[in-house]
Amino acid sequence: QVQLVESGGGLVQAGGSLRLSCAASGRTFSRYTMGWFRQAPGKERDFVAAISWSGASTVYADSVKGRFTISRDNAKNTVYLQMISLKPEDTAVYSCAAAFLLVVGHTAPSESNFRSWGQGTQVTVSS
Repeated sequence: QVQLVESGGGLVQAGGSLRLSCAASGRTFSRYTMGWFRQAPGKERDFVAAISWSGASTVYADSVKGRFTISRDNAKNTVYLQMISLKPEDTAVYSCAAAFLLVVGHTAPSESNFRSWGQGTQVTVSS
């Protein structure tokens, strides 16, 4: 397994941007599909985006398509989530997660596939 640490959260006005980072430990990061999930207060955790181990394939939740971009740098063991045009409804704790050699298709992968999780970083979007 890998250990994951998120950073980059904060308070931003609606329409603003943030970039989240997730640093992973271990030498096998390039074999893990990485995902971002978020959980708003009083709600269930939702899928946001995922990227395959090579970075060639990505998939997004409909609610963030065109606004969020997931990317990775395997040399730095880091995955990113660039968020633009943020809305108050994007307010949540964002967590990254890792799934070993999970194939990324056109639909959101099940949360149960992700065995390693970070502690999360708070994103608050004010109106």
